[in-house]
Amino acid sequence: QVQLVESGGGLVQAGGSLRLSCAASGRTFSSYAMGWFRQAPGKEREFVATVNWNGGRRYYADSVKGRFTISRDNSKNTVYLQMNSLGPEDTAVYYCAAPAGTDWSLTISDYIYWGQGTQVTVSS
Repeated sequence: QVQLVESGGGLVQAGGSLRLSCAASGRTFSSYAMGWFRQAPGKEREFVATVNWNGGRRYYADSVKGRFTISRDNSKNTVYLQMNSLGPEDTAVYYCAAPAGTDWSLTISDYIYWGQGTQVTVSS
């Protein structure tokens, strides 16, 4: 069983930055891609970013491209999401997720392990 624990959310003013962390346990972290998703009030959960097993390949949703950076430290079993130039539209609960297989994916249904989520609120 894989456990994922997010941290780093909070309240920030528009234009500010936050870094989310997700600590993973329960399987060989370095063998698997990881992803970040978010869910705003009244909206469906959506893809934000994904990174392959060694951090060499990354993919972002258009809405965050150029502002967010996903990275990972396999020695710490941790994946990060650096969020810059935040705006009110980024307000959401952010979830770390791991897919069933080792390949990265943009498809939410490929992810079977989820963290509890961390709230990010951006004030205007």
